[in-house]
Amino acid sequence: MSAKLVIATALLGAALAPGIAGAADIGAGQAIYNMHCAACHGVRGESVIPDAPNFARGDRLMQPDMGLMMTIKAGKSTMPSFNGILRDQQILDVVAYLRTLRR
Repeated sequence: MSAKLVIATALLGAALAPGIAGAADIGAGQAIYNMHCAACHGVRGESVIPDAPNFARGDRLMQPDMGLMMTIKAGKSTMPSFNGILRDQQILDVVAYLRTLRR
């Protein structure tokens, strides 16, 4: 296997692994969450509308950061798409913050 292929494979694995939001800004993620998400998911991650994931219980948080980012970008059920509203880095900041809500 070539060195370039080994490096590319390692980078892809790191990008898809849970926890890549470690370099994200949790404080910025909290501010974005409070502005765009708290009305449905609750200030502390305890859902306030039916069928919204309860992040305090860990709902949906077992998936990789990229999976969460794609759901936020695309929207799901009654949740609107944030594609074009939030940049990828902002979404990763929110994902990092979501992971702090689990109790």
